[in-house]
Amino acid sequence: MNLVFDVGNVLIRWRPEQAVAHHFPDPAQALAYLDSVGFYDWNYRQDGGRGFAEGFAALEAAHPGRAAPLADYPARFGDTIREPIAGSWALIDRLAARGHRLFAITNFAAYTWPVALTLHPRLGTAFADTVVSGIEGLLKPEAAIYRLLLERNALDPATCLFIDDSAANVAGARAVGMAAHHFTTPGGLEADLRRHGLV
Repeated sequence: MNLVFDVGNVLIRWRPEQAVAHHFPDPAQALAYLDSVGFYDWNYRQDGGRGFAEGFAALEAAHPGRAAPLADYPARFGDTIREPIAGSWALIDRLAARGHRLFAITNFAAYTWPVALTLHPRLGTAFADTVVSGIEGLLKPEAAIYRLLLERNALDPATCLFIDDSAANVAGARAVGMAAHHFTTPGGLEADLRRHGLV
């Protein structure tokens, strides 16, 4: 079986509020700020390949005078992804030991992906291939990003199990013929892998 992993909130925690903690030490205030400037929609566009300078200009135009806390987001991005999800990595070790092929598809900006590789070097070695949205200009849950992985590696979608914390991304994988697991915890994933006879 081919296992296809998401990265953020499956293998490493993503806590975007940490990027603005220097302005908003209270995490609740930081999250409220991010919501108020439409950070998550903005970040999705960044993950699709938009450069930071262009993206920051768009944020400032949409929210005049309120974008400053995100001005150095690329430099502070590492603070948002410090924590590996140990239980997920333990499962990857077990899956690899059983001979399963491992892949990844992640929505990540082209300019933040190298930060992730530096902080978590196993992201660069654990997978036979990783499709990064910001590099390819494709985004989950669009069908094209899943098909890129399948075509690039000559994979039959019926032989793939996709794992993601986003219900929309899980639905996108199923739409191209993959089995899929909606990740909530490593324990829940382990139980599903057992049902599939994979661990």
